[in-house]
Amino acid sequence: MAKKISSAEKRHRQSEERRLRNKSVKSSVRTSVKKFITLARKNEALEAEAALKEMVSQLDSAAGKGIIKKNAAARKKSRMQRFFNTLKAAH
Repeated sequence: MAKKISSAEKRHRQSEERRLRNKSVKSSVRTSVKKFITLARKNEALEAEAALKEMVSQLDSAAGKGIIKKNAAARKKSRMQRFFNTLKAAH
């Protein structure tokens, strides 16, 4: 914690709040990715497609807020879409 400088104390509080908020968003993104992968590996196409849409939405939201970089979100979306397409083509 900072010394008795009120602006530094406020900045510390703000950064801690942002860190927790960002951590929550990142966690939900990771959870949605894992959910999609498990459904895709079980060959449940309809559920996986819905999970893919949810995952893309969460990635776009996180990228828009600046929590993850836009290119990282685009890369992950692209990889997951390719993964889904290969599974779909296998059937």
